[in-house]
Amino acid sequence: MAKSESAERVAAAADTAADRQAAAAAGELRRPWGGGWPAVAASAAATFTVVTSELLPVGLLTPIGRDLGVTDGTAGLTVSVTGMVAAVAAPVLTLLIGRRDRRAVLAVLMGTLAVANLLAAYAPNVVVLLVARVLVGLGMGGVWAIASGLAVRLVPERRVAAATALIFSGVAAASVLGVPAGALVGELAGWRTAFVAMAGVCAVVAGALAVLLPRLEASGAVRLGGVLELLRRPPVCTGLVLVALLVTGHFAAYTYVRPVLEEVAGAQPGQIGSVLLAFGVAGLAGNFACGAAAARVPRAALLAICAVLATAVLLVPPMGHAAGLPGAAVMVALWGLAYGGVSVSTQTWLMAAAPDAREAASALFVAVFNAAIALGALVGGRAADGWGAGGVIWLGGVLVVGALLTVVLGRAPSRRAASTG
Repeated sequence: MAKSESAERVAAAADTAADRQAAAAAGELRRPWGGGWPAVAASAAATFTVVTSELLPVGLLTPIGRDLGVTDGTAGLTVSVTGMVAAVAAPVLTLLIGRRDRRAVLAVLMGTLAVANLLAAYAPNVVVLLVARVLVGLGMGGVWAIASGLAVRLVPERRVAAATALIFSGVAAASVLGVPAGALVGELAGWRTAFVAMAGVCAVVAGALAVLLPRLEASGAVRLGGVLELLRRPPVCTGLVLVALLVTGHFAAYTYVRPVLEEVAGAQPGQIGSVLLAFGVAGLAGNFACGAAAARVPRAALLAICAVLATAVLLVPPMGHAAGLPGAAVMVALWGLAYGGVSVSTQTWLMAAAPDAREAASALFVAVFNAAIALGALVGGRAADGWGAGGVIWLGGVLVVGALLTVVLGRAPSRRAASTG
């Protein structure tokens, strides 16, 4: 009897230990320091801040160009250079940080963003402004790569899809609040004041990350071979091509949405912020709706996103000419609804395609995403300078149609992997 009871106690202890390890891996244990939904909210604030910092010039292109004496296409380089640097920084920093505590790394990178925005605010010429934007790219590339894959480490497995959508809501919220607010501040107090305000937001978020996140030491360092191995998986490659085409097409047109609206719909400077706000509100709704759908049926969700996005982008000029600013604004809002689901849906696709290498997949995702932002702004700038507003719209629409074909013809992750990954 004694031996039997002893054996039962050992078995119970083993089961308890196994349960605790499983719960810890799923984020179900209470942490003594940070974690849970407050940490998810801080991560969402981080994605909001880095995307707002990256896209802040979008609503300020005209005053920046006027003040520094450059064309819209040259001013658009402030978006391009940030995206190019972030594309390189995301995988490189992920490799360099090794097993270091992700909480400390995120706080330091967010501090770098604060310094970069202050430098941009006081830039006397476009060269100094571009140097500041290089620093923004370094900070945002690292922050986005780490934060985008944190949901699985902060909440129970059954809550990962909701937490991922919340983290990526920061991307949509950057359009809802960040870019329009920056445009509004630029109208009221000048574009430099908008960058000063952004520096303050970065500092606050850095503090929130340091306080609310738990210690996040990596279970294993990300290695170059592991990152490159992912490129041999067809669903990963399909997802990366999809990201490249969607984001390049979007930013080829969206970076120059202000001059487009001014040219095709007669929009006045004070009306641009309202249109961008409508874009952002619709994008926030699209983020949560598409995040839930992508977790169940990733291919169907992205087919719908691509179809609606291509239609809305291509109809902006005809609706602007036919119905003025109200008509163009409706198409911009529909554009925002579709694009709001791009980040969370494509991230869900890649996490499902590589559930055993989430941080490496996130690094690739952010690298391609930001390279596409840079490429979109760059080719959009050349189209804007060479073909005018109609050129950037057609370029963006054609690229999104290419993304639609990629979803149809490419390899998708399994539904089961998407729902659990």
